Amino acid sequence: MSPAGCSHVNSFKVENWKQNLRVIYQCFVWSGTPETRKRKAKSCICHMCGAHLNRLHSCLYCVFFGCFTKKHIHEHAKAKRHNLAIDLLYGGIYCFMCQDYIYDKDMEQIAKEEQRKAWKLQAFTPTMVSPYQYTMTGVGEKYSTWEPTKRELELLRHNPKRRKITTNCTIGLRGLINLGNTCFMNCIVQALTHTPLLRDFFLSDRHKCEMQSPSSCLVCEMSTLFQEFYSGHRSPHIPYRLLHLVWTHARHLAGYEQQDAHEFLIAALDVLHRHCKGNGCAGAEHPRSDGGDDNGKKANNPNHCNCIIDQIFTGGLQSDVTCQVCHGVSTTIDPFWDISLDLPGSSTPFWPLSPGSDGSVVNGESHVTGTTTLTDCLRRFTRPEHLGSSAKIKCSGCHSYQESTKQLTMKKLPIVACFHLKRFEHSAKLRRKITTYVSFPLELDMTPFMASRMIPLPSSHGGNIQMAQDCLRILWNHLYRQVTYYSI
Repeated sequence: MSPAGCSHVNSFKVENWKQNLRVIYQCFVWSGTPETRKRKAKSCICHMCGAHLNRLHSCLYCVFFGCFTKKHIHEHAKAKRHNLAIDLLYGGIYCFMCQDYIYDKDMEQIAKEEQRKAWKLQAFTPTMVSPYQYTMTGVGEKYSTWEPTKRELELLRHNPKRRKITTNCTIGLRGLINLGNTCFMNCIVQALTHTPLLRDFFLSDRHKCEMQSPSSCLVCEMSTLFQEFYSGHRSPHIPYRLLHLVWTHARHLAGYEQQDAHEFLIAALDVLHRHCKGNGCAGAEHPRSDGGDDNGKKANNPNHCNCIIDQIFTGGLQSDVTCQVCHGVSTTIDPFWDISLDLPGSSTPFWPLSPGSDGSVVNGESHVTGTTTLTDCLRRFTRPEHLGSSAKIKCSGCHSYQESTKQLTMKKLPIVACFHLKRFEHSAKLRRKITTYVSFPLELDMTPFMASRMIPLPSSHGGNIQMAQDCLRILWNHLYRQVTYYSI
């Protein structure tokens, strides 16, 4: 569809078209009176398959109802050359020539007028579904805007550090329209727009695009998104441009199917990182080389990039593989944006539970007996794992393939740490969701899971002098890393 709008609407705008459109909205879409609702329930069925679901659409040129999902309305439009149809659930106009829902100012005005009339005809009474959810026993989708009460305003005034209540104050609270099945995207967007460092970066206009086509830059769109969120507008925002760019740069997320929020987060961070990488995020200085060793540089900057995404979300994951014969340790450090944690209830053994499972306080949180905590998941993630005889590695000290143990720890923590809980378990026979409850502490101490806290001491071999020297070397490296870590 061109920016000027749909050119096929004019074929519908003939004599009495407004009155005909009003009748369709009154009888088959909003249905404000009990009589029209009964007529809609009886007559609005697909003329081909007899179903009343599957996104029923009505032809605007003749009396025909057809399923949009099964493309019965498409077949009618092709056969009769009736190019326009109306969605009987939401009232949107679809053009089969443009292959998209269209916007027309005159049609939109009629739709709004008839919807308001239906709301007045049907009395709205709130019905409580749950203690936190209400539904309106009316027609359409009428939502009232939230306004703080006097009591709430008084409470907010006593917390000036969190929110400053003034006439021009805006704190970035704004809704997002769901574009089909895009709730997975909306929840990630809300999290990103309320990340303090990311918010300060974009609101201070730090990004200067150097791409040949700025309209295809996801960072530019994110900058626009932050401006929209903190503009003071209260109407919901429609992130259609963001969705289109994600579809363009992450093809596996394209389409109207429901997607995984974690997968969207990683894909969005990857595209933002690639679009930022070309210009260093407009003025962000790259780390200087002050003569330190390469391992130190890699630990402090695992992705070798100083863009805003890596500054906030990138950490360093250290993997220590220890030979079971000579106890030589091979260490690698890889960048990460998230940590995937196993949950109890899966086929993999889960050990150990938090020592506070008896009701004591662990990591700033009191636990109920048997409750799984985020600390439990992290403890399992960082525990040593014996690789076994089927996964032998070639030891650089023994110069032969030997059994080994592997341990993952955090070399560098990101400013914003993302934890992914593996809620789905896949096997050859089944695919199920793990519903284990996981307790999150308000404050999480990551010190026990840092590489500087792990001392892989070799086993005792009598009075072997070489072993003693290795112990001293490991202890010295541990102390050095401790001082370096806390000095940061």
